[in-house]
Amino acid sequence: MAIRFFLGFFALTSICLLAYASDPSPLQDFCVAVNDSKASVFVNGKICKSPNVVSADDFYFNGLNKPGNTSNPVGSRVTPVNVNQIPGLNTLGISLVRIDYAPYGLNPPHTHPRATEILVVVEGTLYVGFVTSNPANPNQKNKLFTKTLYPGDVFVFPEGLIHFQFNTGKTNAVAFAGLSSQNPGVITVANAVFGSQPPISIDVLTKAFQVDKNVIQYLQGQFWMNNN
Repeated sequence: MAIRFFLGFFALTSICLLAYASDPSPLQDFCVAVNDSKASVFVNGKICKSPNVVSADDFYFNGLNKPGNTSNPVGSRVTPVNVNQIPGLNTLGISLVRIDYAPYGLNPPHTHPRATEILVVVEGTLYVGFVTSNPANPNQKNKLFTKTLYPGDVFVFPEGLIHFQFNTGKTNAVAFAGLSSQNPGVITVANAVFGSQPPISIDVLTKAFQVDKNVIQYLQGQFWMNNN
C-alpha cells in the first residue's frame, strides 16, 4: 500500500508541475502567505510575509498518507493541501487533495470555480464524470462525460464544470488530484442550493425545479454537510 501511495503521489506531482496554472504568475521566487487573521489588509489572494522570516516549514505539509474519515452520509472525505495548509503555495497557482471513499462512497456533484482538476486513482474503482455548461443552442442539453477508472487511470475535470466521483466497488478507494489554483474553491451543488443560510426562497426553487413546494421543504430540511 505504501509503495502504491508514493508511486501515485509522485506521478501526480509530475503531472501537476506540467499543468497550466489559472492563478496569476508570481513576480518573485515565492510569496509565503501571511495568516489572514494577522493581515491588516485583504487582497486578491494573500499578502506575503517577509522573505527574511520564511522557513522550510512554509513549504511543507505532513500526513497525506493518512486515510480521511469517511464516516459521513456521502461516504467520502477530501483532505485538501492548498494555500491554507501550505502558505508557500501563495501565488504558485497549484494545490493538491487526497480523496478517500468508503464502499459506494460519493464525492457529490460540485464545481471548482477557480481550477481545472486532474485526478489519478491509486486504489479501488471510481465512476467519474462531468457535465458541460449550457449549450448555445437552446434545443440541446448539457452533455455528460463519464468514465470508469481503475488504479493508475487519470481523468481531467475542466475548470468550473460540475463533476463527481463514485466508488462502485465493495472496498475502499483512494485518489489524488492536482488543481490549477492555490485556492480552487468548492461549490457542492446540493449544499449550495438546499443548504444555504439564509435559505433560498421556496418560491424560487419550486419554480426552478418544477416540483411541489413540499419537495423543496423536505430537501431544505435535510442535513447538508461538506466532506472536506
